[in-house]
Amino acid sequence: MSNMQNTNFTSKNTTADKHCLTFVPGRMMTGSGKFFAVIAAYVLSKVVHHLLKPLSQPYITSDLLIGLFLASLPPVRGSFVNQWIVTMDNVIDFGMICYTFVLGLEMDPYVILKSPTRQAMVAYAGMLSTFILACVVTPWLHYTKDTNMVTFTISLSITLSGNGSHILTRLITNLKIGKSDIGKLGMVAGVHYDMITMFLLSIGLVFHPLEKTESAHEGVKNVIKMVSALVIQTIVAAKVSPVFMNWVNNENPEGKPLKGSHLVLSMAFMSFICTFAPWFGYNSFLSAFMAGLFLPSQGRISKWTISKINYSLSTLFYPLFFLWVGLKLDLSGFEAGNIGTWGRFFTLLLIVAVGKVAGTVICGLLLGYHWPELVALGLLLTAKGHFHIYLTIYALRNGYMDMTTCISMVIIIFLSIVHTPFVVKHIIERARKRVPIHRRALQSLDPSSQLRIMLCLHGTHNLPSTINLMEISRGSPDPGLLVHVTDMIELTDQIAATLVQPEGVDKIITDKSVTEMRDQITCAFEAYVDENGDGIKLSRTLALSTFGAMAQNLSVLAEDLMVSLILLSFHKRLNENGKLDEGNPGFRHVNRKLLRSAPCSIGILVDRGFRFNEKISRSSLSNVAIIFIGGKDDREALAYASRVARHPRVKLTVIRFLADKNSEKAPRRVNNRVSMAEQEEELRLDDECFAQFYERYVAGGKVAYTEKHLANSSETYTDLRSLGGQYSLIIVGRGGRVNTVLTLGLNDWQQCPELGPVGDVLSGASFSSDTSILIIQQHSIKGQLDGLSEEFSIL
Repeated sequence: MSNMQNTNFTSKNTTADKHCLTFVPGRMMTGSGKFFAVIAAYVLSKVVHHLLKPLSQPYITSDLLIGLFLASLPPVRGSFVNQWIVTMDNVIDFGMICYTFVLGLEMDPYVILKSPTRQAMVAYAGMLSTFILACVVTPWLHYTKDTNMVTFTISLSITLSGNGSHILTRLITNLKIGKSDIGKLGMVAGVHYDMITMFLLSIGLVFHPLEKTESAHEGVKNVIKMVSALVIQTIVAAKVSPVFMNWVNNENPEGKPLKGSHLVLSMAFMSFICTFAPWFGYNSFLSAFMAGLFLPSQGRISKWTISKINYSLSTLFYPLFFLWVGLKLDLSGFEAGNIGTWGRFFTLLLIVAVGKVAGTVICGLLLGYHWPELVALGLLLTAKGHFHIYLTIYALRNGYMDMTTCISMVIIIFLSIVHTPFVVKHIIERARKRVPIHRRALQSLDPSSQLRIMLCLHGTHNLPSTINLMEISRGSPDPGLLVHVTDMIELTDQIAATLVQPEGVDKIITDKSVTEMRDQITCAFEAYVDENGDGIKLSRTLALSTFGAMAQNLSVLAEDLMVSLILLSFHKRLNENGKLDEGNPGFRHVNRKLLRSAPCSIGILVDRGFRFNEKISRSSLSNVAIIFIGGKDDREALAYASRVARHPRVKLTVIRFLADKNSEKAPRRVNNRVSMAEQEEELRLDDECFAQFYERYVAGGKVAYTEKHLANSSETYTDLRSLGGQYSLIIVGRGGRVNTVLTLGLNDWQQCPELGPVGDVLSGASFSSDTSILIIQQHSIKGQLDGLSEEFSIL
């Protein structure tokens, strides 16, 4: 008997040990699976977004793909047991409350009360046509098993009529059509779509208790309670909150850190408004939207809230949200073998596309727009966002929709987003064919046409060199030169205190030193033009701002004046001993920033003796040289030199540096960052450009020509130094060279990278002190629009 008891005890221990051995690894695998899934969702979404960047896909595309992929893995899906799913449900619900709150906070509800604009008309037309089409078609296809077909049909129709304005606005902005007429129309119409559909859902949900209660009296009582709570919440948000928010904003002016107590009080106040209606049974995320919609969107606190919540959503919430979506969807439950599934799927897809396009086209044609652009606009407005996916999962969780229909809706939302970059690219291609492309480069201008330049001065010490530069830039009197002489003045506290603004005009500087300086510059230029300025037209402009904002101001000014070349002064000044001083770092910052962002070509003049020369007039002769090695900037410098060559009193010499590949001193190392095809294309462009210049100017004897065959950058450096003192001005390109054999290594010891390798050598302390250098950079046509103005008009 005792032996049997011992045996039973031993078998029980063995069974317990087995359970323990399986339980511990199982719990560890479950924990590691959740950790792996969450980390992988954040990491892989970034990686996939980077891979999809050439297709201009928004983040929601990569987030959705990764979320569905990870959730379909059995270890990941098995690690999220019931209690973890409940936790994720609560986290996602809270995140969506924040999402809808910010969505409402960024909108202005009072535009509905105003007479509808053209953008609003297009939005209402597309929304109404989609809503009507969905209401007519969807009841016959049985998308739900819910007994109340009317409520489900209206809710589904409103969802299909909606738009993800956040997604659409960000995509239009990133693809750089936000300033165009069709971009502005799309963004405004998208906001109207979102606001109206969300508002209708918020109002419609008030009457939801009528369906959930058996007693009509109890249902009406709940509706009255919810309506009262929502009205009180809206009144407090619209009328009381502005008083409180204005007080907080006045206590925390711009430029000073926000007070912690005021920040906490503001967040508590906003939270109280958002949670008031849900205490009486109203939906929490729609309550947050209604609260945000009527809270003041202006002011420091509101802007701080919007920026912080949006950053948290995009950084933390969205990848986790789509992992949750993948866990809610069981892709194996999609009835792909049922023909009715595909019939319902394509019907929904056609409702979204045809409804939006039809309404947009009909309304747009009545307003006088072009139909091809209206079709593209309608396709853009089909884009949906995170909230529509959340609503789809919400319907699945509450039994209004089966798994197949839910998966179909998510796929349709995905397709409504993924096509939008291609539609935008189609819009840009059509705009290029219809709208003239602005290429603000000298090389693309006819040398016989008038040249528009912006000549920028730091002060009166720049007068001699800039007047000489203006003179040689004009070429022949016909067609002449239009010069916008621009004073670059730093906005200091002292100058700001002297600004006055008469009624109806811009601010005027009354600082005596500044006004005297500007008067001297004006008198000097006008005197020169009156005496020698045949063919020169003058205009006076001013760039008054801090050094941080001056580059942007100059770019805007250059674009408004439609200039092809900005001529800047080097930040270092020439002393009486012939040496350059340390210079003004503020002006250097402006020059470097302009080189990156200017809307046209740029030249930087290093004044090393040009200012002390006798003024170039009809009775004097100036020796000028241009060095041509190759690349887009050298081609631009050659285009500028063609203007100089037309001046009757300028003796121009072209010095071409060619690589001697057969030399024993030629370096073995070449530039591997570019392909051979790209190098050959650049060489072809160089040869074509130089051949045209040679035929027009050198062959006729107007311009002297020197050719030098060099093996490496060391010989280039030696030849550059030998040019000192021979010319009063040397023109060079800043860079942009593909074949860098002749300049390889020159930039290793650059003191001023903004001048380029050749310009830095020529402007160095070891170079001749009586030769000025003009460094030219060609306007770089960057970005998606490739030379098309971002403010193009195509509608």
